Amino acid sequence: MGSRGLFVGLTTLDLVYLVEAVPAANQKIVALNFGSTAGGPATNAAVTFGYLGNQSLVLGVLGSHPMVRLIRADLELWGVAIADLFPDQITPPPASSILVTQGTGDRAIISLNAVKAQATVSDVPAEIWQQIDQGAIDVVLIDGHQMAVGEAIAQRAIAQSVPVVVDGGSWKPGFEAVLAHTGYAICSANFYPPGCQTLAEVFTYLQACGIPHIAITQGAHPLQYFSHGVCGSVCVPAVPTADTLGAGDIFHGAFCHFILQSSFPDALAQAAAIAARACQSFGTRSWMSAPTVSSKALSD
Repeated sequence: MGSRGLFVGLTTLDLVYLVEAVPAANQKIVALNFGSTAGGPATNAAVTFGYLGNQSLVLGVLGSHPMVRLIRADLELWGVAIADLFPDQITPPPASSILVTQGTGDRAIISLNAVKAQATVSDVPAEIWQQIDQGAIDVVLIDGHQMAVGEAIAQRAIAQSVPVVVDGGSWKPGFEAVLAHTGYAICSANFYPPGCQTLAEVFTYLQACGIPHIAITQGAHPLQYFSHGVCGSVCVPAVPTADTLGAGDIFHGAFCHFILQSSFPDALAQAAAIAARACQSFGTRSWMSAPTVSSKALSD
């Protein structure tokens, strides 16, 4: 059954279009391809983690709007369980419209994140705390889109010796509290804590938070890492790029899988190989073969 992961953060409905070029003002174009999937950093990471043979549970806000059926159907297809922070919410879930440029893999995104649907610790289902306390969770990932919940989950997980991974896509207010309970901070080149303007300053900031393992990805360029006083880099595989959408999310999900069985540098390299594979096809799912996960939902 593999390992068991809890992924805390944003769940969206992603509408993805493949286009020859991004339209100009007042221009109408016909897409070359289209896909609709569940999205969000934690959610895409959960799908990847599950695809690699594990059990994934997403903790986020969905609600009961009809659009949520599309999200649930996609996650059910890939064997990902859901714990809803706002099960009675009737407003539409966050949706993203994404244009992927054919030939370059560049993407343009219009989205609404979780800023209008922030949960509190009291919204966390009781079974989540029970699973952490009872050893039913092997790794936790937090993307920062549900900061209060993420902080509480991270604190509880660390207390139970469960590794906590932070997906630092960009700095968000309150991240400093989550980072205080983090074992692995995997950040993008766009992650700039207050007062930081360079890569070196970001590393210094994260080290001051007491985080033992830090990595910063830089797209196709080698990622840089710091681990227990040792600095290093990991080369990213050079591949023909069809679509970079969700590559960072997929990297994080793969990292959560590999870090449970490999050293930090090796887990980074293995995760980079998975993300590179994903970049060679359109969307966040087509790089995977038909679903093979037959996991029992963690929330059962």
